[in-house]
Amino acid sequence: MDGDRSGWRPCLLAGAVFAVCMAGTTLPTPLYGLYQDKFGFSELTITVVYAVYAFGVIGVLLLAGNVSDAVGRRPVLLAGLGFAAASAVCFLCADSVGWLYAGRLLSGLSAGLFTGAATVFVLELAPPGGSSRATFVATAVNMGGLGCGPLLAGLLAQYAVWPLYLPFAVHLALVAASATVLLRLPETVRDLRPLRTARPQPPSLPRQVRPVFGPSAIASFVGFALFGVFTSVSPSFLAQSLHVGNHAVSGLVVALAFFASTAGQLLVGRVGVGRSLPLGCAVLFLALALLAGALYRDLLSLVVASALVAGIGQGLSFRGALSAVAGASPADRRAAVISALFVVAYTGISVPVIGVGVLVGPMGLEGAGLVFIACMAVLVSAAGAYLLRRPVRIGD
Repeated sequence: MDGDRSGWRPCLLAGAVFAVCMAGTTLPTPLYGLYQDKFGFSELTITVVYAVYAFGVIGVLLLAGNVSDAVGRRPVLLAGLGFAAASAVCFLCADSVGWLYAGRLLSGLSAGLFTGAATVFVLELAPPGGSSRATFVATAVNMGGLGCGPLLAGLLAQYAVWPLYLPFAVHLALVAASATVLLRLPETVRDLRPLRTARPQPPSLPRQVRPVFGPSAIASFVGFALFGVFTSVSPSFLAQSLHVGNHAVSGLVVALAFFASTAGQLLVGRVGVGRSLPLGCAVLFLALALLAGALYRDLLSLVVASALVAGIGQGLSFRGALSAVAGASPADRRAAVISALFVVAYTGISVPVIGVGVLVGPMGLEGAGLVFIACMAVLVSAAGAYLLRRPVRIGD
């Protein structure tokens, strides 16, 4: 191990690098309408462009989720920043929809590398006795970075020049600065090994985890699916149905959901894992009801309310789900089980979103949204009912 690890400075700097990477994954959100006008593609194309990101994340989680345990955190995170820079370059060069697909895929590869390695890096750089605060730092910078992406892009697109270029130029500069910071942080893996020793660790479910995993996975799926809808089609709904053409407002609505998720995750420490999962399901159901009202009545206030409530519900349910499945897993299988949960979550952020895009053509945006809401409401109600009958006690 090299460098100085005294105090909180290295931990916070690692968190800042984490936030920069995650901000890049949501940066295009308020810009999809501008790309739609420029290239003339459909709502289905928007949802597929968005979902390509999740396929990149899932691929990395399945094939390279444990690489940083062998080669070290810094090399993996530097590779993640490299993919983030390549993604920004794709968007800067975009003269066809193919560049958007490539940019989103590279962004997914970047996020996939960062999701596990950066979280562990932040925890390992914390000073002795600071694991609880470090967990909060990792949570806050992950969701906070995701929220800052659309907020930054929306503000620049609305109030600065070159709306389809400046956000990515700024992010490219931030990525370069992050690489400089990362190179000055200490490596935390003591026993470094060659890359060839890092074999893929496929997701798996030991028998004792399965009763907890089912409802946890369903709640995670619904929470991420809601985030997927907000970050892919909500700007189109705001523009087409509510006539909100301000890109900063579109970015803010999406950002609120991610910021509220951080608050929801913090609540888990107060209510406990056993209560946070069913409570998260109930809050997600409320968010779906608010979103249905927003679609039916075309009210911006309900869109904002549903974003805030969805974020809190997602934070409660997902952190509760992570704690529950980690607590139920044997130590030597924990990484594989958590990888399985993330695969389900990122499936939620992609497949239902594409389904909405498919339905927009024959049913319109509002009709497709209501079908999505009905399906998610059934899933989250079933998970909540199961959890009320068989409460999760692990980690409570």
